[in-house]
Amino acid sequence: GVPFGYGGPHAGFLATSQTFARKMPGRIIGLSIDATGKPAYRMAMQTREQHIRRDKATSNICTAQALLANISALYGMYHGPAGLKAIASHCQQAATLLHAGLLKLGCSSPAEPFFDTVCVSPPGGMSVDDVMAAGVAEGLNFRKLSESQLTLACDETTSLADLEAVWRAFGNGAAPPFSADELLATTAAESAVPAPLVRTSEFMAHPVFCSHQSEHQMLRYIFKLANKDISLVHCMIPLGSCTMKLNSTAEMMPVTWKEVNGIHPFAPADQTTGYAELISSLEAMLCEITGFPGMSLQPNSGASGEYAGLRAIRAYQASQGESERNVCLIPVSAHGTNPASAAMCGMRIVPIGCDADGNIDVADLKAKAAKHAAKLSALMVTYPSTHGVFEETIVEICDTIHASGGQVYMDGANMNAQVGLCGPGYFGADVCHLNLHKTFCIPHGGGGPGIGPIGVAAHLKPFIPSHPVVPMGGAEAFGTVAAAPWGSASILPISWMYCAMMGADGLRRATAIAILNANYMAARLAGHYKVLYTGKAGFCAHEFILDLREFKGSAGVTEADIAKRLADYNFHAPTMSWPVAGTIMVEPTESEDKAELDRFCDALIAIRAEIAQIEQGVMPRDDNLLKNAPHTAAVVLADEWARPYTRTAAAYPVASLRQAKFWPTTSRVNDTYGDRNLVCSCPPLEVFVEDEAEMASG
Repeated sequence: GVPFGYGGPHAGFLATSQTFARKMPGRIIGLSIDATGKPAYRMAMQTREQHIRRDKATSNICTAQALLANISALYGMYHGPAGLKAIASHCQQAATLLHAGLLKLGCSSPAEPFFDTVCVSPPGGMSVDDVMAAGVAEGLNFRKLSESQLTLACDETTSLADLEAVWRAFGNGAAPPFSADELLATTAAESAVPAPLVRTSEFMAHPVFCSHQSEHQMLRYIFKLANKDISLVHCMIPLGSCTMKLNSTAEMMPVTWKEVNGIHPFAPADQTTGYAELISSLEAMLCEITGFPGMSLQPNSGASGEYAGLRAIRAYQASQGESERNVCLIPVSAHGTNPASAAMCGMRIVPIGCDADGNIDVADLKAKAAKHAAKLSALMVTYPSTHGVFEETIVEICDTIHASGGQVYMDGANMNAQVGLCGPGYFGADVCHLNLHKTFCIPHGGGGPGIGPIGVAAHLKPFIPSHPVVPMGGAEAFGTVAAAPWGSASILPISWMYCAMMGADGLRRATAIAILNANYMAARLAGHYKVLYTGKAGFCAHEFILDLREFKGSAGVTEADIAKRLADYNFHAPTMSWPVAGTIMVEPTESEDKAELDRFCDALIAIRAEIAQIEQGVMPRDDNLLKNAPHTAAVVLADEWARPYTRTAAAYPVASLRQAKFWPTTSRVNDTYGDRNLVCSCPPLEVFVEDEAEMASG
């Protein structure tokens, strides 16, 4: 169900035995229960930048292509097992008919079974190149396997007219001496599938795969699921380090165009000149923004960009006869993917401390850079820091690493505070990855797709990723990091549209407003919560950290309690316990207006008052608005109510919620239970029936 998209985005699926389940990268959904005992799904494994344990890192994969996985799942639900089998049969029947016609035209083919793809040699008097050219004249592209063979594939869209066009191409433009209908009468319905490959077992037996097979029912099912998710259509999502900003309709429109999403990743270059112009233009804009002369759009995520950037550094150092350089300095506040990426590149990780203000400890950095100078490969640094402040010593930090023979890798997760004001290439970094799904407006999609291009200094340009099929990248490239030459190419127009429509002045203003919004919120909240880190002038960057640790002692309240209570106020929680345990990190972005910033601040201020009630003994420590949050409609509307606060306080803590209320559908999830159920055990149909009945009554 996912289009070609000139190579992406696409979802990849990985399976393993139970033995290795907990070593898998990515995210796994497991079955748990909520506070009322109701079944609830949760991320039983959530390997993302905030959760990777640097001492246990085996992979830097943090981005799951969730949107594409959902598209594929919905495709399977819509067609069901019978529909998918019918599609497969059509593909095989079309390939069988195509093959039979090509043999009648004088082609030869290996005597091997096939499913949807046939391999043939051209008929006498025609070369492979002749057939390729004739195919283009018919509006068809074939794959040149060798100088003597081509391959052709059929899918569910293949029609008899398509097959006849192929036959004409193999006849050098002449109509075949037979019709598809005539051939059908004398050709086996399907090619023989070897007996060991014939599936006899049942598949897709869960009721969900036969319940939504009209377009109306599928539409309703999709919206029912969407209505369970709190998203940017409901409120700001203040996740620190995630940059959940507006994805405008104008930016999204080109993704739906067939000219964008319907092109094969290996289509001939003369058929993809529009993409070539778009890619070149976007690379130029990103180079100007970052201050780098080189840019690769191939990496499919920020984590992939980290890996590509470090590999480029190591390839460059090897070219200089410095393969022994394998030490990577990483601040203890870094994203978890940083040490994971370094480990994947065979690097030895040396941690760098931070000072009391959240900055890199420059003295510690200089000491360790000097100590490891002979083998220093790189420093990985985030700017602004993961603590939400601009490192005032960033130029000195870069100079220190260069003086010891190393390279500076900058994590671009916080680029939304740099665009138009500064850039990694301008203040000394050698390579930086960008998150186009953060700073440059590609939607997060519930965890993907993303794009993590890398910008590089001139000396690293020869080492950026290449591709074995399409000439591109550096002349001395270390290799390839994505299956397609330009990664998830079909969503590049989103970022191109953003940059083109905003222009230089607009991009600079967006950055300034993102920083202004964060500082406004920090100032409003400073009288109620402790803002953990600021710069010397008392300001933060584009995000800030609120320290909640004192409430655990004073009221028994944790950061998770506050995050859950925010759901009752119609808000998604900020980032919890990262980069500092017991805190929340807030990033408003430039997309939110003052009214929404105030609404969020008002919610947190009201929650502080609820905490005060616990501190003062008005509310019990184990049975209060925070410990019982979030409050679902089923809980609030239940016949019995034995809690020491009113239903109104639970569901409508501020009056405006009566006009627009997002109801959480699940009470607090039992994480311990969920951890024991790593792999989802789908509940029986009765559970879903009960859920539907509950939703109807609510």
